[in-house]
Amino acid sequence: MRAAQELLPAGATLDLIELTGIPVFNQDDEAAPPAAVVEFKRRIRAAAAILFATPEYNYSVPGGLKNAIDWASRPYGDNAWAGKPAALMGASIGNLGSARAQYHLRQILVAFDMAVVSQPEVMIGNAAQRFDAAGRLTDDPTRQHIQKLLETLVKLGRNTRVA
Repeated sequence: MRAAQELLPAGATLDLIELTGIPVFNQDDEAAPPAAVVEFKRRIRAAAAILFATPEYNYSVPGGLKNAIDWASRPYGDNAWAGKPAALMGASIGNLGSARAQYHLRQILVAFDMAVVSQPEVMIGNAAQRFDAAGRLTDDPTRQHIQKLLETLVKLGRNTRVA
């Protein structure tokens, strides 16, 4: 995400949204969600487009990400994701670079009528060789892919605010 912030098209902004503090989804609480969920949904609604960055755990998206997605889509009829353009990227230490997680995420986002950027796909495999000790992305081809992904996403957005 730090690389994405550096590579945004001119005039665009990227607001990082941490998932810390979002409790485990409980349908019994969806009518009166916790404050962290209310704020999370507000920030999703304020964004013109969504950039998801995910690692891959056990061949899929991390549970915390799926949990946050569920909260923001509930209760039925109050879906903060609905119709927003989205782009996906991820990194992993393995060769596939979060490919399976991203494909599962695409399946989830179909339910929300989100237009997901299909090209380029940013799946950063062997991540340990592509980042320096400070976490800075040093691989130029990967930086170029991220830049193209962001350009496409910003064009899809209603304005230039991405979360």
